[in-house]
Amino acid sequence: MTDELFDVRLVVNGAAHDVRVPARRLLSDTLRHDLQLTGTHVGCEHGVCGACTVLVGGAPMRSCLLLTVSMDGAAITTVEGLTEADGALSAVQQAFVDCHGLQCGFCTPGFLTTITAGLRANPDPTEEQARELIGGNLCRCTGYQNIVRSVLRAAELQRERAAT
Repeated sequence: MTDELFDVRLVVNGAAHDVRVPARRLLSDTLRHDLQLTGTHVGCEHGVCGACTVLVGGAPMRSCLLLTVSMDGAAITTVEGLTEADGALSAVQQAFVDCHGLQCGFCTPGFLTTITAGLRANPDPTEEQARELIGGNLCRCTGYQNIVRSVLRAAELQRERAAT
């Protein structure tokens, strides 16, 4: 017996993709396996760790908890879509480089998407707000200090880029 397949259109990183998926296919699996966008990592598969976070309509969401069929027509941004139009690193990506905000890198895509959305909502966070922003994402390697510094540096870079 084969699963019935459903036609779904996703707009991922600005490009439309038509996929045929079973009803229970997770968005994280569609991104990684069907679209070959492997930057979205799957850690816990329970929505706890945040490694699979993508932006859906600009809002951070755990792709391991979303069924692809429920995303029909959705605008999705993965970590691969965070770079600037000219290919330059986004302010958040550059801040991670500047502040050594990563170690093994497994959790980094989820942090980058989460912080990108968070800085849109609050472009000038305090340190406490930066910590709250990343509170739903887990990292096994760091003590979060450099990630918090990266949030604050990203806000600074965004202000600098807007001024030029």
